[in-house]
Amino acid sequence: MRTIMLMNAKGGCGKTTIATNLATWYADEGKQVALVDLDPQRSTLDWLDARQDYEGIPEIQGIDAVAGPVRPAKGTDLMIMDAPAGTHGKTINKMLLRVDTLILPVLPSPIDMRACNRFLSELLDSGRVLKHQTRIGIVANRTKEYTRIYHDLESYLGHLKIPFITHLRESQNYIRSAEKGLALFELAPAQVYKDVVLWDPLFKWLKV
Repeated sequence: MRTIMLMNAKGGCGKTTIATNLATWYADEGKQVALVDLDPQRSTLDWLDARQDYEGIPEIQGIDAVAGPVRPAKGTDLMIMDAPAGTHGKTINKMLLRVDTLILPVLPSPIDMRACNRFLSELLDSGRVLKHQTRIGIVANRTKEYTRIYHDLESYLGHLKIPFITHLRESQNYIRSAEKGLALFELAPAQVYKDVVLWDPLFKWLKV
């Protein structure tokens, strides 16, 4: 079973959005997917609760990792974990024990870039990262391509030793889909095509 985690010590950077959309994408491909919520705010599980209103969409198993142990159902192909904000120190090492791939979302703002820099210093000291047991990639989230701050973020990420995979644009489509318990890919194609194409580099990177 493969495990993907969304992690960043900074809150509000889009971990839950990316986790839920990834889970839906893989479930739609026929994978048995478990979505693990490690955050007491329960945002991922709330999204799954809203999803129960629909029939004929891919089923995703929800696991409340705050309330109890993480025990995915037998036959689970992929476990996607949504880590809480404020994760630091030894907690990072503990969480990464079960993680094959780590995705780090970053917002285009000076505050978020500084926070990312501090978090990366901790992350790169993790034993699994040092031993290359956990693969790391960065996704720029809620971006506006033609703004100065986005180019500042792009330049900053380009100087890191960690792959900058793609950027996801700021779009109301993420809000609309999340409210309904759906993913971006489950909205009308004509409505979301500008957003969907930006996920292609991430899916390609995850296949390696």
